[in-house]
Amino acid sequence: MPAPAFGSADFKVFDAKGFGRRMTDIRARIRPKLEALGHSLGPAIQHATGEPTFPHVAKHARRTVNPPDDTWVAFGPDARGYKKHPHFKVAVSRNCVRFLFEVGPEHADKARWAAAWKKNAPKLGPVLRGKGLAWFRNEHDETPAAELGDLAPDKLAALADELTRTRDGQLVLGRAIPAADAAGWTEAQYRTAALEAFRTLAPLYHLK
Repeated sequence: MPAPAFGSADFKVFDAKGFGRRMTDIRARIRPKLEALGHSLGPAIQHATGEPTFPHVAKHARRTVNPPDDTWVAFGPDARGYKKHPHFKVAVSRNCVRFLFEVGPEHADKARWAAAWKKNAPKLGPVLRGKGLAWFRNEHDETPAAELGDLAPDKLAALADELTRTRDGQLVLGRAIPAADAAGWTEAQYRTAALEAFRTLAPLYHLK
């Protein structure tokens, strides 16, 4: 199994023009590493959440024309899919690797989860601040919209509204590592960074 560490050539895959060429490169270079990362991280994430954890590597099956700007392995509690549940994700794109927690557009009960976030925001704030974590407007964004440590308590609580504002609403939190830095990381450094982010964000996995 390939080592789950990404080098500079892996990030350059996203420079490839055209759907067919980029997808071929993603399948050949990046997907095997995401599968290895899923195998490596799954047991530790299961331990952190206390629930069965299943890795899901993106297949981009709905795409036929526009090449993806990122790809990922997601971790959720259902072997059949992750999108209806809160989930963790390691995403790779041209300029960074992101370690994310997401409640996405297809979550089964976004209104309930948003209410739980607002209720628990006062005690979640101190846990999430000071860990280099940020809020991203969209799951595909490479640049965060705000550092969590810079948000006042009311602004942190108001992030829940991102879920319910539109049908495609989502809440995405995590950390982005520039490709220039991540390209020099070892497998152990990837694992450490991912688990540090996911363990900090683990309380969000069980919000009720």
